[in-house]
Amino acid sequence: MADPLLRIRSTKEATKLARKKAEQGGTKTGQANKAGANSPPPRNPKLPIGQVLVGDSIELMNGLPEKSVDLVFADPPYYLQLEKELHRPNNSRVDGVTDAWDRFDDFAAYDDFSRRWLTAARRVLKDAGAIWVIGSYHNIFRVGTTLQDLGFWVLNDITWRKTNPMPNFRGKRFTNAHETLIWCAKSQKQKGYTFNYHAMKALNEDLQMRSDWLLPICSGGERLKQDGQKAHPTQKPEALLYRVLLASTNPGDIVLDPFFGTGTTGAVAVKTGRQFIGLEREEKYAALARERIAKTAPGNAVDLEVTQSKRQAPRIPFGWVVERGLLSPGDVLSDVRRRHTARVRADGSLVSASAKGSIHQVGAQVQGAPACNGWTFWHFDVQGQLKPIDLLREQLRAELH
Repeated sequence: MADPLLRIRSTKEATKLARKKAEQGGTKTGQANKAGANSPPPRNPKLPIGQVLVGDSIELMNGLPEKSVDLVFADPPYYLQLEKELHRPNNSRVDGVTDAWDRFDDFAAYDDFSRRWLTAARRVLKDAGAIWVIGSYHNIFRVGTTLQDLGFWVLNDITWRKTNPMPNFRGKRFTNAHETLIWCAKSQKQKGYTFNYHAMKALNEDLQMRSDWLLPICSGGERLKQDGQKAHPTQKPEALLYRVLLASTNPGDIVLDPFFGTGTTGAVAVKTGRQFIGLEREEKYAALARERIAKTAPGNAVDLEVTQSKRQAPRIPFGWVVERGLLSPGDVLSDVRRRHTARVRADGSLVSASAKGSIHQVGAQVQGAPACNGWTFWHFDVQGQLKPIDLLREQLRAELH
């Protein structure tokens, strides 16, 4: 039997060579990547992809096509209800949120605002879409109630624990060291939503990503400033948006941010190969966002690939392994301990002393088990060493990719 691993190695080498040529501009794909054309074209020409629109977010959302975006990320006004200035022990003033956009007459007015913008957001979300809303203790519980009242289905609440929160200068409360994000599907009966579980696990050194995220606030060179002062009082760190978009969107997906501010969502979308639409009521912030995003380099399409689950990968029938000559009719497979054997047949089925059928059926029957993953159970012999036939499946997947 020819050594299938030689074919695997040659395929990997060919793939590496193709990628190297692409990155050097030796192919059309490479030339496109060098030009920054990594994201697919807009799926709907009516959508203002890559634009920052200035105006009332609710009115602007109501002007977008129904069911047209994959994800909404919203950082709405928190309604902080600040009554007077806050000063540090050295008497310097703390930059709080005193802008008009964070002021409401009362909780009833804020709840009405939340209901209206969330209703508009729900209309533009695709049926398989999702929404993230971030807030503090001032508003997030009220927003959560409105989300559920409108039919959204809560998937997680995420605690963003800040590594460097602002101290509590008055000493009358605990230090406010976290904010909360609520992640919702559009409805309880929703058939699907994007969650890149394995990518999140890889990002966390192969451990399941927890719902408490330890990340710093936006500071240093990332913080936009004008005349030495913060350009926006509530600029979010790119690391936070990176995790949100990597977890719940795929390259090419359309992300809508109805409270765009200085454009963190847009900048991260460009870096990760997503498309964005920004809505912002203040022209001064919109101008800063456009300038920021124009300076943001798009990610390379090859480098933006993430770890996928087996279910997300293309389905490969075992018969394809046989017809491609990676295994031949009559080849003998065994389990890793060589306790059970079966012969490969021309149609991709197996036959053992007591059973015949698919690789999964025969694997289950020889073990007396209710089910079996034949790809990991059965092995082929390469110069005295057993290798799982799953290696051959991965070779075919790589060729398809």
